[in-house]
Amino acid sequence: MKSGAVSIVGRPNVGKSTLINSLLGYKVSIVSPRPAITRIKILGMYNSDEGQIVILDTPGFEKSRNELGKIMLKTIFSSVDDADLVLFVIEAVGGWKETDERIMEFLIKFKKKMFLVINKVDILPHKEALLPIIKESSEKYDFAEIVPVSAFRKENIEVLRKCIFKYLPEGDRMFPGDMKTNLPLEYVIAEIIREKAVNKTYQEVPQTIAVEVDAMTAGNKDKNMMVIKASIIVDRENLRGIIIGKDGTKLKSIGKLAREEIETVVGKRVYLELWVKVVKKWRDRPEVFRRFGYGNI
Repeated sequence: MKSGAVSIVGRPNVGKSTLINSLLGYKVSIVSPRPAITRIKILGMYNSDEGQIVILDTPGFEKSRNELGKIMLKTIFSSVDDADLVLFVIEAVGGWKETDERIMEFLIKFKKKMFLVINKVDILPHKEALLPIIKESSEKYDFAEIVPVSAFRKENIEVLRKCIFKYLPEGDRMFPGDMKTNLPLEYVIAEIIREKAVNKTYQEVPQTIAVEVDAMTAGNKDKNMMVIKASIIVDRENLRGIIIGKDGTKLKSIGKLAREEIETVVGKRVYLELWVKVVKKWRDRPEVFRRFGYGNI
C-alpha cells in the first residue's frame, strides 16, 4: 500500500483549489475566479485500493502585504516541508511567468520530488501548443513528471493520480479510510459562506471577506434541523452595504446559495442567519484572524 502527503503549490489563480477538488473527487477547497482566496493548509484524503493520498491545498504564492499574508506564507513553507511530493502548477496559456520562476527558486531549496502540472489545457487552441511548454519546462528543471491537465473538466486527472501513487512511499494510511478532510465542520461551513460571498461580490469587494460561525445548534421544534448563525466580516463600512445589497437582496442570495450547499454537507435541513460586521484592519490583527482559523489550521 502507498501512502503520503502531496502539496499543491503555485501562484494565485492557476487553479490549485479546482485541482485538489478534482483529484479528491469531492469538494474540500473553495473555488473562485478571484485570485488568492485559499488562506489555510487544507488536508483532503483520497482513498483507493492502492492506498491514500493526503493532499495539501495551499494559499497562492504572493508577496505578503499584511500580517495575514505573512501567516499564509508560513503555511506554504510548512506544507512543502511536510510533503512527500510537490505538485507545482502553472497555466497552459502563456507558459512560464516571472512569478513561477521565483516560486521554483524557493521550492528547489526543499529538495523535494516535484511534478509540474500544466493546468487549463482545455482553453488551448490546440494540444500541440503544449509541446513548447513541456520542452522548456524539462530543460529548465528536473521534474519527476510533467502532467498536462484540465482540473475544471477533469481531463487527465486519473493519469495524475496514478503518477502520484507511483512516487509515494510504501506505508499504511495516515488517516482513517472514511475520513475526507481535517477541517472541523464549523470551518467547512464558514468557507462555504465565504465562497458564496466572494463570488457574488468579487468585482466590487477586495480580498477582505472573512466568515466566523457564531453558533450551530439544533432547531427548537425540529431537532433534525441545524440552526447556524454566522457573520461575514469586512474591514470597511462601505463594503458592508455592498455585501448586503439593495433591500438586503445580495445577502439573501449569498445565504440561499450557502444554505443549499451546507445542507448537502450536513445531510439535513439548515436555517442560516447571516450578519455583516465591520472589523477594521482585521488582516493585521492576529488575535482577530486566528478566530477565523487562519494560522491555526
